[in-house]
Amino acid sequence: MSANNYDVIVIGAGHNGLVTANYLAKAGQKVLVVEAGEEAGGAAQTRTFAKSYRVSSVAHILHALHPKVISDLGLEQHGLKATQHRIGTSAMLPGGARLDLTADKAATQASIAKFAPADSLAYHPRMERLVRLAGALGSFLMKTPPSPSPASNDFQTKLALGMFAFKLRMMGKKDMLELSRILTINVADLANDFFESDILKGLLGLEATLGVYLGPRSPNTVFNLLYRLASMDAKHGQGGLYLPQGGMGAVVDALVKSAMAAGVTIRTNAPVGHILIEKEVAVGVVLANGEEIRAPIVASSADPQRTLLKLVQPGNLDTEFLRRMRHLRMNGCVAKVHLALDGLPEVFKQAQGRMVFAPSTNYVERAFDCAKYGRVSDNPVLEIVIPTLTDPSLAPSGKHVASILSQYAPYKLRETSADEARTQVLERTLNVLEQIAPGVRGLVTASEVLTPQDLEAKFNLSGGQWHQGEVTLDQVFFLRPAASFQQYKMPLPGLWLCGAGAHPGGNVSGAAGANAAREILKDLKNARKGAA
Repeated sequence: MSANNYDVIVIGAGHNGLVTANYLAKAGQKVLVVEAGEEAGGAAQTRTFAKSYRVSSVAHILHALHPKVISDLGLEQHGLKATQHRIGTSAMLPGGARLDLTADKAATQASIAKFAPADSLAYHPRMERLVRLAGALGSFLMKTPPSPSPASNDFQTKLALGMFAFKLRMMGKKDMLELSRILTINVADLANDFFESDILKGLLGLEATLGVYLGPRSPNTVFNLLYRLASMDAKHGQGGLYLPQGGMGAVVDALVKSAMAAGVTIRTNAPVGHILIEKEVAVGVVLANGEEIRAPIVASSADPQRTLLKLVQPGNLDTEFLRRMRHLRMNGCVAKVHLALDGLPEVFKQAQGRMVFAPSTNYVERAFDCAKYGRVSDNPVLEIVIPTLTDPSLAPSGKHVASILSQYAPYKLRETSADEARTQVLERTLNVLEQIAPGVRGLVTASEVLTPQDLEAKFNLSGGQWHQGEVTLDQVFFLRPAASFQQYKMPLPGLWLCGAGAHPGGNVSGAAGANAAREILKDLKNARKGAA
Protein backbone atom coordinates (compact mmCIF):
# COMPACT_ATOMS: atom_id res chain seq x y z
CA MET A 1 0.00 0.00 0.00
CA SER A 2 1.49 3.36 -1.05
CA ALA A 3 2.00 6.29 1.31
CA ASN A 4 -1.12 8.01 -0.04
CA ASN A 5 -3.39 5.00 0.29
CA TYR A 6 -5.17 4.02 3.49
CA ASP A 7 -7.93 1.69 4.61
CA VAL A 8 -9.87 4.58 6.17
CA ILE A 9 -9.71 8.36 5.99
CA VAL A 10 -11.38 10.23 8.85
CA ILE A 11 -12.27 13.85 8.13
CA GLY A 12 -11.83 16.04 11.21
CA ALA A 13 -9.78 15.51 14.38
CA GLY A 14 -12.49 16.52 16.80
CA HIS A 15 -13.15 14.12 19.64
CA ASN A 16 -15.58 11.93 17.65
CA GLY A 17 -13.22 11.70 14.68
CA LEU A 18 -10.40 10.65 16.98
CA VAL A 19 -12.61 8.06 18.68
CA THR A 20 -13.60 6.52 15.33
CA ALA A 21 -9.99 6.48 14.14
CA ASN A 22 -8.91 4.88 17.41
CA TYR A 23 -11.39 2.01 17.27
CA LEU A 24 -10.68 1.30 13.61
CA ALA A 25 -6.91 1.32 14.08
CA LYS A 26 -7.19 -1.03 17.04
CA ALA A 27 -9.13 -3.36 14.73
CA GLY A 28 -6.19 -3.44 12.30
CA GLN A 29 -7.17 -0.72 9.80
CA LYS A 30 -4.62 1.71 8.40
CA VAL A 31 -6.20 5.04 9.35
CA LEU A 32 -5.46 8.64 8.39
CA VAL A 33 -7.13 11.61 10.11
CA VAL A 34 -7.09 14.88 8.18
CA GLU A 35 -7.74 18.05 10.15
CA ALA A 36 -8.18 21.55 8.70
CA GLY A 37 -6.91 23.34 11.81
CA GLU A 38 -3.45 23.70 13.25
CA GLU A 39 -4.14 21.16 15.98
CA ALA A 40 -6.50 18.35 16.87
CA GLY A 41 -9.54 18.86 19.05
CA GLY A 42 -12.03 20.96 17.11
CA ALA A 43 -14.45 22.58 19.54
CA ALA A 44 -12.77 20.76 22.46
CA GLN A 45 -9.34 22.40 22.19
CA THR A 46 -7.54 24.39 24.83
CA ARG A 47 -6.36 27.55 23.08
CA THR A 48 -4.73 30.92 23.83
CA PHE A 49 -7.16 33.84 23.48
CA ALA A 50 -4.92 36.56 24.97
CA LYS A 51 -1.22 36.62 25.78
CA SER A 52 -0.55 34.00 28.52
CA TYR A 53 -4.29 33.26 28.94
CA ARG A 54 -5.68 29.90 27.79
CA VAL A 55 -9.20 28.53 27.81
CA SER A 56 -11.34 25.66 26.52
CA SER A 57 -12.42 26.81 23.08
CA VAL A 58 -16.16 25.95 23.05
CA ALA A 59 -17.06 23.00 25.28
CA HIS A 60 -15.74 23.84 28.75
CA ILE A 61 -17.28 21.26 31.11
CA LEU A 62 -16.81 17.50 30.80
CA HIS A 63 -19.74 15.32 31.82
CA ALA A 64 -20.78 13.05 28.98
CA LEU A 65 -17.64 11.15 27.92
CA HIS A 66 -18.91 7.58 27.82
CA PRO A 67 -17.32 5.13 30.30
CA LYS A 68 -17.08 2.47 27.58
CA VAL A 69 -15.09 4.82 25.34
CA ILE A 70 -12.75 5.62 28.22
CA SER A 71 -12.26 1.92 28.93
CA ASP A 72 -11.99 0.65 25.36
CA LEU A 73 -9.43 3.27 24.33
CA GLY A 74 -7.45 3.18 27.57
CA LEU A 75 -7.81 6.92 28.09
CA GLU A 76 -7.06 6.70 31.80
CA GLN A 77 -3.67 5.18 30.98
CA HIS A 78 -3.06 8.24 28.83
CA GLY A 79 -3.66 10.62 31.74
CA LEU A 80 -7.38 11.40 31.51
CA LYS A 81 -8.71 10.59 34.99
CA ALA A 82 -5.95 12.36 36.90
CA THR A 83 -6.77 15.58 35.06
CA GLN A 84 -10.33 16.14 36.32
CA HIS A 85 -11.91 18.18 39.12
CA ARG A 86 -15.56 17.59 40.01
CA ILE A 87 -17.64 20.73 40.39
CA GLY A 88 -21.14 21.65 41.55
CA THR A 89 -23.57 24.26 40.24
CA SER A 90 -24.40 27.62 41.78
CA ALA A 91 -27.57 29.31 40.56
CA MET A 92 -26.80 33.02 40.96
CA LEU A 93 -29.04 36.00 41.68
CA PRO A 94 -28.37 39.75 41.45
CA GLY A 95 -26.27 40.94 44.36
CA GLY A 96 -24.39 37.66 44.73
CA ALA A 97 -27.05 35.52 46.44
CA ARG A 98 -26.90 31.94 45.21
CA LEU A 99 -28.32 28.46 45.48
CA ASP A 100 -25.68 25.70 45.59
CA LEU A 101 -26.27 22.23 44.16
CA THR A 102 -23.51 19.76 45.02
CA ALA A 103 -22.93 16.06 45.64
CA ASP A 104 -23.58 16.78 49.33
CA LYS A 105 -27.30 16.08 49.67
CA ALA A 106 -27.72 17.73 53.07
CA ALA A 107 -25.86 20.89 52.03
CA THR A 108 -27.93 21.11 48.85
CA GLN A 109 -31.18 20.80 50.80
CA ALA A 110 -30.05 23.51 53.22
CA SER A 111 -29.18 25.83 50.34
CA ILE A 112 -32.55 25.29 48.64
CA ALA A 113 -34.41 25.77 51.94
CA LYS A 114 -33.23 29.40 52.03
CA PHE A 115 -35.47 30.03 49.01
CA ALA A 116 -38.30 27.52 49.47
CA PRO A 117 -38.46 24.93 52.29
CA ALA A 118 -40.90 22.77 50.30
CA ASP A 119 -38.47 22.66 47.38
CA SER A 120 -35.64 21.46 49.62
CA LEU A 121 -37.68 18.33 50.36
CA ALA A 122 -38.94 17.91 46.79
CA TYR A 123 -35.70 18.51 44.88
CA HIS A 124 -33.86 15.21 45.28
CA PRO A 125 -36.84 12.82 44.88
CA ARG A 126 -38.02 14.62 41.75
CA MET A 127 -34.60 15.00 40.14
CA GLU A 128 -33.71 11.40 40.97
CA ARG A 129 -36.87 10.28 39.20
CA LEU A 130 -35.97 12.39 36.15
CA VAL A 131 -32.50 10.84 36.11
CA ARG A 132 -34.09 7.39 36.29
CA LEU A 133 -36.37 8.20 33.35
CA ALA A 134 -33.44 9.69 31.45
CA GLY A 135 -31.42 6.54 32.11
CA ALA A 136 -33.82 4.56 29.94
CA LEU A 137 -32.97 6.87 27.04
CA GLY A 138 -29.30 6.83 28.00
CA SER A 139 -29.14 3.06 27.56
CA PHE A 140 -29.55 3.67 23.81
CA LEU A 141 -26.70 6.19 23.42
CA MET A 142 -24.16 3.53 22.47
CA LYS A 143 -26.56 1.58 20.25
CA THR A 144 -27.25 1.87 16.53
CA PRO A 145 -30.79 3.04 15.72
CA PRO A 146 -32.71 0.46 13.69
CA SER A 147 -33.64 1.12 10.09
CA PRO A 148 -37.36 1.56 9.29
CA SER A 149 -36.86 -1.31 6.84
CA PRO A 150 -36.88 -4.51 8.95
CA ALA A 151 -34.81 -6.38 6.37
CA SER A 152 -32.00 -3.85 6.78
CA ASN A 153 -31.51 -4.64 10.47
CA ASP A 154 -29.16 -7.38 11.56
CA PHE A 155 -29.64 -9.50 14.66
CA GLN A 156 -27.55 -7.19 16.92
CA THR A 157 -29.58 -4.12 15.93
CA LYS A 158 -32.87 -5.92 16.51
CA LEU A 159 -31.59 -7.19 19.84
CA ALA A 160 -30.52 -3.68 20.87
CA LEU A 161 -33.99 -2.35 20.05
CA GLY A 162 -35.59 -5.22 21.96
CA MET A 163 -33.41 -4.55 25.01
CA PHE A 164 -34.24 -0.85 24.84
CA ALA A 165 -37.97 -1.65 24.81
CA PHE A 166 -37.46 -4.12 27.66
CA LYS A 167 -35.67 -1.50 29.79
CA LEU A 168 -38.50 0.94 29.18
CA ARG A 169 -41.00 -1.71 30.26
CA MET A 170 -38.95 -2.57 33.36
CA MET A 171 -39.24 0.99 34.64
CA GLY A 172 -42.64 0.06 35.98
CA LYS A 173 -46.11 1.35 35.23
CA LYS A 174 -45.81 4.62 37.16
CA ASP A 175 -42.53 5.66 35.56
CA MET A 176 -43.73 4.62 32.10
CA LEU A 177 -46.83 6.77 32.50
CA GLU A 178 -44.76 9.67 33.79
CA LEU A 179 -42.33 9.43 30.88
CA SER A 180 -45.25 9.37 28.44
CA ARG A 181 -46.76 12.41 30.15
CA ILE A 182 -43.70 14.62 30.23
CA LEU A 183 -41.72 13.62 27.13
CA THR A 184 -43.32 16.13 24.77
CA ILE A 185 -44.29 18.96 27.15
CA ASN A 186 -42.35 22.14 27.81
CA VAL A 187 -39.97 22.50 30.72
CA ALA A 188 -41.76 25.58 32.09
CA ASP A 189 -44.83 23.45 32.79
CA LEU A 190 -42.71 20.70 34.32
CA ALA A 191 -40.90 23.19 36.55
CA ASN A 192 -44.23 24.58 37.75
CA ASP A 193 -45.35 21.04 38.58
CA PHE A 194 -42.17 20.33 40.51
CA PHE A 195 -41.05 23.47 42.33
CA GLU A 196 -42.16 26.72 43.96
CA SER A 197 -39.02 28.86 43.76
CA ASP A 198 -38.23 30.92 40.66
CA ILE A 199 -34.52 30.21 40.98
CA LEU A 200 -34.98 26.43 40.64
CA LYS A 201 -37.46 26.88 37.81
CA GLY A 202 -35.04 29.14 35.97
CA LEU A 203 -32.19 26.67 36.42
CA LEU A 204 -34.31 23.83 35.06
CA GLY A 205 -35.25 26.05 32.12
CA LEU A 206 -31.61 26.67 31.30
CA GLU A 207 -30.67 22.99 31.58
CA ALA A 208 -33.41 22.12 29.08
CA THR A 209 -32.54 24.79 26.52
CA LEU A 210 -28.76 25.26 26.68
CA GLY A 211 -27.40 25.09 23.16
CA VAL A 212 -30.73 24.71 21.35
CA TYR A 213 -32.88 27.32 19.65
CA LEU A 214 -35.77 26.94 22.08
CA GLY A 215 -37.14 28.73 25.10
CA PRO A 216 -38.50 27.07 28.25
CA ARG A 217 -42.07 27.37 26.95
CA SER A 218 -41.21 25.71 23.64
CA PRO A 219 -42.69 22.23 23.11
CA ASN A 220 -40.49 19.16 23.70
CA THR A 221 -37.98 20.93 25.95
CA VAL A 222 -38.44 18.27 28.62
CA PHE A 223 -36.98 15.81 26.10
CA ASN A 224 -33.90 18.04 25.86
CA LEU A 225 -33.63 18.01 29.65
CA LEU A 226 -33.83 14.20 29.74
CA TYR A 227 -31.22 13.97 26.99
CA ARG A 228 -28.85 16.11 29.03
CA LEU A 229 -29.52 14.16 32.23
CA ALA A 230 -28.98 10.85 30.41
CA SER A 231 -25.41 11.81 29.56
CA MET A 232 -24.72 12.83 33.18
CA ASP A 233 -25.66 9.44 34.63
CA ALA A 234 -22.59 7.46 35.75
CA LYS A 235 -23.72 4.55 33.55
CA HIS A 236 -23.70 6.69 30.43
CA GLY A 237 -21.31 9.54 31.25
CA GLN A 238 -19.01 10.91 33.91
CA GLY A 239 -21.59 10.89 36.70
CA GLY A 240 -21.06 14.59 37.40
CA LEU A 241 -19.57 17.82 36.05
CA TYR A 242 -15.79 18.07 35.69
CA LEU A 243 -13.18 20.67 34.78
CA PRO A 244 -10.23 18.86 33.19
CA GLN A 245 -6.76 19.99 34.27
CA GLY A 246 -5.39 21.79 31.23
CA GLY A 247 -8.86 22.46 29.83
CA MET A 248 -10.84 20.30 27.42
CA GLY A 249 -7.68 19.96 25.38
CA ALA A 250 -6.52 17.45 28.00
CA VAL A 251 -9.28 15.08 26.83
CA VAL A 252 -8.14 15.52 23.23
CA ASP A 253 -4.52 14.93 24.30
CA ALA A 254 -5.52 11.55 25.77
CA LEU A 255 -7.39 10.65 22.58
CA VAL A 256 -4.46 11.67 20.39
CA LYS A 257 -2.00 9.64 22.48
CA SER A 258 -4.28 6.62 22.34
CA ALA A 259 -4.79 7.00 18.58
CA MET A 260 -1.08 7.33 17.84
CA ALA A 261 -0.33 4.31 20.02
CA ALA A 262 -2.82 2.38 17.87
CA GLY A 263 -1.04 3.49 14.69
CA VAL A 264 -3.30 6.32 13.52
CA THR A 265 -1.69 8.99 11.33
CA ILE A 266 -2.94 12.51 12.11
CA ARG A 267 -2.33 15.34 9.66
CA THR A 268 -3.19 18.89 10.72
CA ASN A 269 -3.35 21.95 8.43
CA ALA A 270 -4.90 19.58 5.90
CA PRO A 271 -8.34 20.92 4.94
CA VAL A 272 -10.40 18.73 2.62
CA GLY A 273 -11.41 20.39 -0.63
CA HIS A 274 -13.84 17.65 -1.61
CA ILE A 275 -14.50 13.93 -1.28
CA LEU A 276 -13.12 11.95 -4.20
CA ILE A 277 -15.88 10.06 -6.01
CA GLU A 278 -15.43 7.57 -8.83
CA LYS A 279 -18.28 5.60 -10.40
CA GLU A 280 -20.66 6.88 -7.73
CA VAL A 281 -18.46 5.56 -4.89
CA ALA A 282 -16.40 7.55 -2.37
CA VAL A 283 -12.78 6.48 -2.83
CA GLY A 284 -10.84 9.10 -0.88
CA VAL A 285 -10.40 12.84 -0.47
CA VAL A 286 -8.78 15.69 -2.33
CA LEU A 287 -7.19 18.24 -0.01
CA ALA A 288 -7.57 21.97 -0.59
CA ASN A 289 -4.02 22.05 -1.99
CA GLY A 290 -4.95 19.47 -4.64
CA GLU A 291 -3.33 16.46 -2.97
CA GLU A 292 -5.25 13.24 -3.57
CA ILE A 293 -5.46 10.59 -0.85
CA ARG A 294 -7.27 7.31 -1.43
CA ALA A 295 -9.17 4.96 0.85
CA PRO A 296 -12.22 2.73 0.31
CA ILE A 297 -13.82 4.20 3.44
CA VAL A 298 -14.25 7.91 4.19
CA ALA A 299 -15.71 8.72 7.63
CA SER A 300 -16.59 12.36 8.21
CA SER A 301 -16.85 13.83 11.69
CA ALA A 302 -17.87 17.16 10.13
CA ASP A 303 -21.54 18.05 10.41
CA PRO A 304 -24.01 16.60 7.87
CA GLN A 305 -24.50 19.85 5.97
CA ARG A 306 -20.79 20.51 5.57
CA THR A 307 -20.13 16.89 4.61
CA LEU A 308 -23.00 16.30 2.22
CA LEU A 309 -23.64 19.76 0.78
CA LYS A 310 -20.07 21.08 0.55
CA LEU A 311 -17.57 18.22 0.53
CA VAL A 312 -19.67 16.01 -1.76
CA GLN A 313 -19.76 17.70 -5.15
CA PRO A 314 -23.16 18.34 -6.80
CA GLY A 315 -24.84 15.57 -8.74
CA ASN A 316 -23.78 12.68 -6.51
CA LEU A 317 -26.72 12.50 -4.10
CA ASP A 318 -30.47 12.10 -4.41
CA THR A 319 -32.42 15.36 -4.60
CA GLU A 320 -34.86 14.43 -1.83
CA PHE A 321 -32.02 13.45 0.50
CA LEU A 322 -30.26 16.75 -0.19
CA ARG A 323 -33.48 18.64 0.55
CA ARG A 324 -33.62 16.97 3.96
CA MET A 325 -29.99 17.93 4.62
CA ARG A 326 -30.61 21.56 3.66
CA HIS A 327 -33.53 21.73 6.06
CA LEU A 328 -31.75 20.34 9.10
CA ARG A 329 -32.11 22.86 11.90
CA MET A 330 -28.60 24.15 12.59
CA ASN A 331 -29.59 27.30 14.50
CA GLY A 332 -26.67 28.20 16.72
CA CYS A 333 -27.82 30.50 19.51
CA VAL A 334 -24.96 30.58 22.02
CA ALA A 335 -21.92 32.84 22.02
CA LYS A 336 -18.74 31.97 23.87
CA VAL A 337 -17.13 34.77 25.90
CA HIS A 338 -13.59 34.54 27.29
CA LEU A 339 -12.34 37.06 29.85
CA ALA A 340 -8.85 37.64 31.21
CA LEU A 341 -9.27 38.88 34.78
CA ASP A 342 -6.77 40.85 36.85
CA GLY A 343 -8.38 39.46 40.00
CA LEU A 344 -11.44 37.55 41.09
CA PRO A 345 -14.53 38.81 42.94
CA GLU A 346 -15.16 36.98 46.19
CA VAL A 347 -18.57 35.78 45.00
CA PHE A 348 -16.87 33.83 42.20
CA LYS A 349 -14.44 32.20 44.62
CA GLN A 350 -17.28 31.01 46.85
CA ALA A 351 -19.36 29.45 44.07
CA GLN A 352 -19.32 25.74 43.30
CA GLY A 353 -17.33 25.79 40.04
CA ARG A 354 -20.20 26.26 37.60
CA MET A 355 -22.29 29.41 37.91
CA VAL A 356 -25.60 29.87 36.15
CA PHE A 357 -27.57 33.08 35.80
CA ALA A 358 -31.16 32.17 34.88
CA PRO A 359 -33.13 33.62 37.81
CA SER A 360 -36.59 32.62 36.58
CA THR A 361 -38.48 30.93 33.76
CA ASN A 362 -39.72 34.33 32.58
CA TYR A 363 -36.15 35.66 32.45
CA VAL A 364 -35.03 32.77 30.21
CA GLU A 365 -38.11 33.11 28.00
CA ARG A 366 -37.58 36.85 27.55
CA ALA A 367 -33.95 36.20 26.61
CA PHE A 368 -35.22 33.80 23.94
CA ASP A 369 -37.75 36.34 22.70
CA CYS A 370 -34.89 38.52 21.43
CA ALA A 371 -33.38 35.62 19.47
CA LYS A 372 -36.74 34.81 17.86
CA TYR A 373 -36.61 38.22 16.19
CA GLY A 374 -32.97 37.97 15.13
CA ARG A 375 -31.48 40.03 17.95
CA VAL A 376 -28.84 39.38 20.57
CA SER A 377 -30.53 38.94 23.94
CA ASP A 378 -30.78 42.19 25.92
CA ASN A 379 -30.27 40.23 29.14
CA PRO A 380 -28.59 36.91 28.32
CA VAL A 381 -28.69 33.68 30.24
CA LEU A 382 -25.18 32.70 31.34
CA GLU A 383 -23.21 29.60 32.24
CA ILE A 384 -19.86 30.61 33.81
CA VAL A 385 -16.80 28.67 34.90
CA ILE A 386 -13.52 29.98 36.30
CA PRO A 387 -11.12 27.18 35.29
CA THR A 388 -8.12 28.89 36.90
CA LEU A 389 -9.56 28.16 40.36
CA THR A 390 -8.62 24.51 39.83
CA ASP A 391 -5.92 24.97 37.17
CA PRO A 392 -3.79 28.11 37.73
CA SER A 393 -1.58 27.18 34.75
CA LEU A 394 -4.18 28.65 32.39
CA ALA A 395 -3.26 32.25 33.36
CA PRO A 396 -0.32 34.20 34.81
CA SER A 397 0.21 33.92 38.55
CA GLY A 398 -2.60 35.60 40.48
CA LYS A 399 -4.69 36.15 37.34
CA HIS A 400 -7.81 34.32 36.20
CA VAL A 401 -9.81 33.23 33.19
CA ALA A 402 -13.61 33.27 32.88
CA SER A 403 -15.21 30.97 30.32
CA ILE A 404 -18.83 31.92 29.63
CA LEU A 405 -21.68 30.59 27.50
CA SER A 406 -23.92 33.54 26.66
CA GLN A 407 -27.39 32.55 25.47
CA TYR A 408 -29.18 33.73 23.32
CA ALA A 409 -27.11 35.09 20.42
CA PRO A 410 -28.72 33.87 17.19
CA TYR A 411 -26.81 32.83 14.09
CA LYS A 412 -29.50 34.40 11.91
CA LEU A 413 -29.40 38.15 12.61
CA ARG A 414 -31.98 40.48 11.07
CA GLU A 415 -30.75 44.04 11.44
CA THR A 416 -27.48 43.54 13.30
CA SER A 417 -24.10 43.06 11.66
CA ALA A 418 -21.73 40.35 12.88
CA ASP A 419 -19.38 42.96 14.37
CA GLU A 420 -22.25 44.71 16.15
CA ALA A 421 -23.46 41.37 17.52
CA ARG A 422 -19.99 40.63 18.89
CA THR A 423 -19.90 43.99 20.70
CA GLN A 424 -23.44 43.52 22.02
CA VAL A 425 -22.69 40.04 23.36
CA LEU A 426 -19.67 41.31 25.31
CA GLU A 427 -21.41 44.40 26.73
CA ARG A 428 -24.59 42.60 27.69
CA THR A 429 -22.70 39.69 29.22
CA LEU A 430 -20.64 42.11 31.31
CA ASN A 431 -23.83 43.91 32.35
CA VAL A 432 -25.22 40.65 33.73
CA LEU A 433 -21.93 39.79 35.43
CA GLU A 434 -22.03 43.19 37.15
CA GLN A 435 -25.37 42.18 38.68
CA ILE A 436 -23.75 39.07 40.17
CA ALA A 437 -20.39 40.60 41.13
CA PRO A 438 -20.32 44.42 41.08
CA GLY A 439 -16.95 45.72 39.93
CA VAL A 440 -16.02 42.70 37.80
CA ARG A 441 -15.99 44.81 34.64
CA GLY A 442 -13.01 46.74 35.99
CA LEU A 443 -11.02 43.52 36.41
CA VAL A 444 -11.24 42.59 32.70
CA THR A 445 -7.90 43.11 30.92
CA ALA A 446 -8.65 41.21 27.69
CA SER A 447 -11.62 39.49 26.10
CA GLU A 448 -12.71 37.35 23.19
CA VAL A 449 -16.22 36.81 21.86
CA LEU A 450 -17.10 33.93 19.57
CA THR A 451 -20.59 34.34 18.10
CA PRO A 452 -22.25 31.46 16.25
CA GLN A 453 -20.90 33.02 13.03
CA ASP A 454 -17.39 32.83 14.52
CA LEU A 455 -17.93 29.23 15.64
CA GLU A 456 -18.83 28.38 12.06
CA ALA A 457 -15.77 30.16 10.64
CA LYS A 458 -13.22 28.93 13.20
CA PHE A 459 -14.46 25.41 13.91
CA ASN A 460 -16.42 24.53 10.74
CA LEU A 461 -19.70 24.20 12.67
CA SER A 462 -22.50 24.93 10.22
CA GLY A 463 -24.83 27.53 11.66
CA GLY A 464 -22.59 27.79 14.71
CA GLN A 465 -24.50 24.83 16.15
CA TRP A 466 -22.13 22.83 18.37
CA HIS A 467 -24.42 19.78 18.40
CA GLN A 468 -24.10 19.60 14.58
CA GLY A 469 -27.88 19.84 14.42
CA GLU A 470 -30.36 20.62 17.16
CA VAL A 471 -31.11 17.76 19.51
CA THR A 472 -34.89 17.74 19.33
CA LEU A 473 -37.40 14.92 18.99
CA ASP A 474 -37.58 15.22 15.19
CA GLN A 475 -33.78 15.19 14.84
CA VAL A 476 -32.70 12.35 17.14
CA PHE A 477 -32.53 8.57 17.34
CA PHE A 478 -34.16 7.11 14.20
CA LEU A 479 -34.25 10.52 12.47
CA ARG A 480 -30.63 11.64 12.86
CA PRO A 481 -29.56 12.90 10.41
CA ALA A 482 -32.42 11.52 8.30
CA ALA A 483 -34.87 8.64 8.18
CA SER A 484 -33.36 5.56 6.47
CA PHE A 485 -29.83 6.95 6.99
CA GLN A 486 -29.56 6.79 10.77
CA GLN A 487 -26.99 3.97 10.82
CA TYR A 488 -23.96 6.18 9.99
CA LYS A 489 -23.74 4.85 6.41
CA MET A 490 -24.61 7.55 3.89
CA PRO A 491 -26.37 6.98 0.54
CA LEU A 492 -23.04 7.42 -1.27
CA PRO A 493 -21.22 4.06 -0.96
CA GLY A 494 -17.99 4.36 0.98
CA LEU A 495 -19.07 7.48 2.89
CA TRP A 496 -19.96 7.45 6.57
CA LEU A 497 -20.82 10.01 9.24
CA CYS A 498 -19.06 9.67 12.59
CA GLY A 499 -19.68 13.06 14.26
CA ALA A 500 -22.35 14.59 16.45
CA GLY A 501 -24.62 15.05 13.42
CA ALA A 502 -25.28 11.30 13.71
CA HIS A 503 -26.87 9.42 16.62
CA PRO A 504 -26.80 10.18 19.54
CA GLY A 505 -25.90 13.83 18.90
CA GLY A 506 -23.79 16.40 20.70
CA ASN A 507 -21.79 16.59 23.93
CA VAL A 508 -18.20 15.42 24.34
CA SER A 509 -19.27 11.79 24.68
CA GLY A 510 -17.50 9.93 21.88
CA ALA A 511 -20.66 7.83 21.43
CA ALA A 512 -21.25 8.80 17.80
CA GLY A 513 -17.63 8.07 16.92
CA ALA A 514 -17.70 4.70 18.68
CA ASN A 515 -21.01 3.68 17.13
CA ALA A 516 -19.86 4.63 13.64
CA ALA A 517 -16.64 2.64 14.02
CA ARG A 518 -18.63 -0.41 15.12
CA GLU A 519 -20.89 -0.15 12.06
CA ILE A 520 -17.94 0.32 9.70
CA LEU A 521 -16.21 -2.78 11.07
CA LYS A 522 -19.47 -4.73 10.84
CA ASP A 523 -19.82 -3.67 7.20
CA LEU A 524 -16.23 -4.73 6.43
CA LYS A 525 -16.85 -8.10 8.04
CA ASN A 526 -20.02 -8.65 5.98
CA ALA A 527 -18.18 -7.62 2.81
CA ARG A 528 -15.45 -10.18 3.49
CA LYS A 529 -18.09 -12.87 4.06
CA GLY A 530 -19.78 -11.92 0.80
CA ALA A 531 -16.50 -12.14 -1.09
CA ALA A 532 -15.60 -15.54 0.40
